[in-house]
Amino acid sequence: MKKMTRQPTHPGEIIKDDYLKPLSITITKLASTLRISRKTLSKIINGNGAITPDMALRLSRAFDTSPNFWINLQRNYDLWKAENSSNAWESVQPFLSQLLHVGS
Repeated sequence: MKKMTRQPTHPGEIIKDDYLKPLSITITKLASTLRISRKTLSKIINGNGAITPDMALRLSRAFDTSPNFWINLQRNYDLWKAENSSNAWESVQPFLSQLLHVGS
């Protein structure tokens, strides 16, 4: 697996930098539009909350994007964090190599 060295941008930062600031939208206004609490949106924007499938649908509707755009941003961020927060996953042996050794 090719390891990404730079941490991907959290989707909340994308919301803040690419949508809220340029469009002069407040967190309160966006939360109201998305029909979620300001607290929930604030957690996402501050990197303490995640984009769920439901949130991806809401954001895609509000910003005329695809839900996959938001899900992929979150997935890339989560995978990078998991890969770089621990190396325990590296000790897992692939099944194919286990099968080859059993037959030897």
